Amino acid sequence: MNKSNRVFRNISLKSLIPQLVVDCLSIFLGYWLAFVIRFDSFKLEPYNQETFQFWIPWIILVHIVCFFIARFYNTRWEYCSIDEIFEIFLGTTVAAVLCFLLVRYLSPVFYVRQFWRGVYVIAYVLIFGFVCVTRISVRFAYRLRRSHQSGRMSEEFKRVMIVGAGEMGSMIIKDMKNAPESKGVPVIAIDDNPKKRGTRINGVKIAGGRALIPRIAARYNIDVILLAMSSVSAKDKQEIVHICASTGCELKTTPALYEILGDKPASMQVHDVDITDLLGRDEIHLNTEEISGYLEGKTIMVTGGGGSIGSELCRQIAHFKPRRIIVFDIYENNAYDLQNEMKIKYGDKLDLKVVIGSVREKARVEHVMRVYRPDVVFHAAAHKHVPLMELSPGEAVKNNVFGTLNVAQSCDEYGVKRMVLISTDKAVNPTNIMGATKRICELIIQYMSRHSKHTEYAAVRFGNVLGSSGSVIPLFKRQIAAGGPVTVTHPDIIRYFMTIPEAARLVIQAGGMAHGGEIFVLDMGQPVKIVDLARNLIRLSGYEPDVDIRITFTGLRPGEKLYEELLLDAEGKCEKTNHDLIYIGSPIQFNEASFLTDLDELRAAAGVDNTKMVEIVHRIVPTYSGHADKSDLLAVEADKEGV
Repeated sequence: MNKSNRVFRNISLKSLIPQLVVDCLSIFLGYWLAFVIRFDSFKLEPYNQETFQFWIPWIILVHIVCFFIARFYNTRWEYCSIDEIFEIFLGTTVAAVLCFLLVRYLSPVFYVRQFWRGVYVIAYVLIFGFVCVTRISVRFAYRLRRSHQSGRMSEEFKRVMIVGAGEMGSMIIKDMKNAPESKGVPVIAIDDNPKKRGTRINGVKIAGGRALIPRIAARYNIDVILLAMSSVSAKDKQEIVHICASTGCELKTTPALYEILGDKPASMQVHDVDITDLLGRDEIHLNTEEISGYLEGKTIMVTGGGGSIGSELCRQIAHFKPRRIIVFDIYENNAYDLQNEMKIKYGDKLDLKVVIGSVREKARVEHVMRVYRPDVVFHAAAHKHVPLMELSPGEAVKNNVFGTLNVAQSCDEYGVKRMVLISTDKAVNPTNIMGATKRICELIIQYMSRHSKHTEYAAVRFGNVLGSSGSVIPLFKRQIAAGGPVTVTHPDIIRYFMTIPEAARLVIQAGGMAHGGEIFVLDMGQPVKIVDLARNLIRLSGYEPDVDIRITFTGLRPGEKLYEELLLDAEGKCEKTNHDLIYIGSPIQFNEASFLTDLDELRAAAGVDNTKMVEIVHRIVPTYSGHADKSDLLAVEADKEGV
């Protein structure tokens, strides 16, 4: 596109003609008043009249051409801002200089008098003022009409408090004032910077810092609090969200400018505050050199690749330029969705293979390993829902234990360089069959590490993941949307939480540290009471707990703990790694001579004799305390019902 096309792009002829007329009148009036002021008379002398009449068409033409070049007419006047004022300054300045040169050097050619020099200066000031005033007056009229509409539809509009009076806050306020469809009226702003206190941003007063949020929200009858904070730390954001949640107002947030312009996908649209903002965890930084060394240019296989953790692992791995990613999953819908997502994002740049199959079928696992020859395997496939596995313990054993054994043995047989198991804090002193099976999976990793010829094995243990399928947050959100009640099993139950991207990044980082047999333990931060999580989520949704939405306690579910642990007593203190959030637990000694025999017995009993199966699990995992009283054994009930 050439320069002339760029200058005239986005100019509407319908709006251009009246703008040209107004600007031509402004230029004419500017020079005429300049003569009047210079000679102190509304009636021009004949020689001045002759000079003015000769030059004014040329002067208008020069100004209009400069105005076009400066793109005066590419902007709607109702949105005139400081940027447009600067353009007007440049355009009128260049036009004034050209007019001075035009008159001075061409006057002798046309035998016409020159202007007095004072005329140029006065005309320049007047034209700049007239052009600015015409545009600002249009914006002012538009703002008055907008305010009038807001007044008439005050019941439809929500009163908004902006937290963060920076660039993003300024943009949000301007947008709400200029766009009636926003359905929001910016009433007051909050910022911790004391220098901003008492000033205004786009006409909205900055009342004070975060401590004043509850008082100001009540004073101004705020309906919505909008967080427009682009540079605060996670800890500060957590504190501000907690303060805002106590007001009972609806909370919204918007992405930072760097998120919108960066590589990460971010919507400019205002959206609900995420519960993860309450965790107060800073963004995790990875050692990319350590990761690239074992992922870049390699074939990576992710079992359970369509699940919450598995799919995020695939997304994160794709950043490190692997040669190929193999998504192995039994549930085709999630795998299909991930395939489409990755195709849209990467196209032909990423070699992605989606393979449907179950880790319980060793022949299928071996076939995939033989065909694709992966260099690294992340094993995320597992049954994880505690109450469901309590009622179907045989399925937990077959899928978790023997699925892991199938993958681990196949890795060694087909020369996989590294296998990383996704474990859970429920494997520590387990009270449920799911946790016990994951503990056995960790023992498999340790056993294979000591006897493998080709593969380095490691396990990564962490707690609950916010937003994963089956997690408590989606359940709470559905219950809140239905008007309650929100169900919590026990008032004192606590859990460690981590976001899905956090967990995936740390798993990948831990994989880069593996040398064989390690159980990596992730720093989960501070534990969170589930009832507090429920209350905060209710407040973030604009309701008051136990007033608008009731919280009820249903009692601990089968196999559920009041609190989870990340480390066995026998593992002692964790060894620190070079990453602040990753630790290594000491290997636990177990009877390797009978381990495979016990697994064979377990395989024979799984799904056939649940009582015997649970007894074998107790033998392999002595710290397992679930189903200890056989008179109350859910496995026995499962046997009776033929499950």
